Amino acid sequence: MQFTSETSSDGVVERGFTTGEVTGLLWSPVGHSDPAPLVLMGHGGGQHKRAPGILSRAYHFVTTCGFAVAAIDAPGHGDRQRTPEDEQQIAGLRQAQASGDFLDAVVRYNASLSARAVPEWQATLDALEKLPDVEGPVGYWGVALGTAIGVALTAVEPRIVAAVFGLIGPESLTDAAARITIPIQFLAQSDAPDDPHSGTGLYDAFASTDKSLISNPAAHYRGRPFELESSTRFFLEHFSTAGA
Repeated sequence: MQFTSETSSDGVVERGFTTGEVTGLLWSPVGHSDPAPLVLMGHGGGQHKRAPGILSRAYHFVTTCGFAVAAIDAPGHGDRQRTPEDEQQIAGLRQAQASGDFLDAVVRYNASLSARAVPEWQATLDALEKLPDVEGPVGYWGVALGTAIGVALTAVEPRIVAAVFGLIGPESLTDAAARITIPIQFLAQSDAPDDPHSGTGLYDAFASTDKSLISNPAAHYRGRPFELESSTRFFLEHFSTAGA
C-alpha cells in the first residue's frame, strides 16, 4: 500500500492510497492514536469511492464512533482506467436497456465486477491491517453494486464480523448469501412490496440467525437519517461483541 495524499477537516483525516492498481481512501479520526475497528464501504454502480453517500457515512462513522473507514474504486470506476472488457460490458448494458433485457445484463455485469473486486478487497484489507491505527473487528457497508461485491466478499472473508447490504435482488447471490452466518442488516426499497428485485428475496437467503430488514416504499434509494443511525448502532453493538 502506498499513500498518495493526506488532508484533514472536521475531525477526520483522509488519506488516498493505492494497492497495486486499486485506488482507495482511508478515513480516520484526527489525533486518535489508538487502533480502531474498520468499516469497509462499497459504492454503487457507476459511482466511486468519493460518492456523496460514501463520504457522508464515512465521516459519520469516524466522528461518531471513532472507526476507521476505507473505500476503493470498483474495477473500471472512479480513478481506475476502464479495460476493453469494461467498455464492452458497459456498451452491452446500454443495448440491454434499450431492448428491455437490462436486469439480466446488470446481473452479469455485477458478477463480473465482483469476481475481480473480491481479491482486490482482500489484498486491501491485508494492507490496512498492517497499519498501526487499524486493529480489531471489520465490518462492511454497501448497497446495490456494493452488495453484489460485498456478499461475495463476506462469504469468503472470515475477518468481516458484521455487514449492511441492500437494494439488490437475489439473482446470482443466493449461493453466497447461504454461506453467510454473521449478523446482517438489510435495506430494501421498492414502490411495490412484492417486487422480486426489492431485495427481500436475497434477505431471506442469508443463513444468519441475527439479521434485520429495513424496508421503505420508494422507487429509488434515498438514504434516511434513521437508517444511518440504525447502521451505526448495528456496528457498535457487533464490534463490541466481537471484542472491539
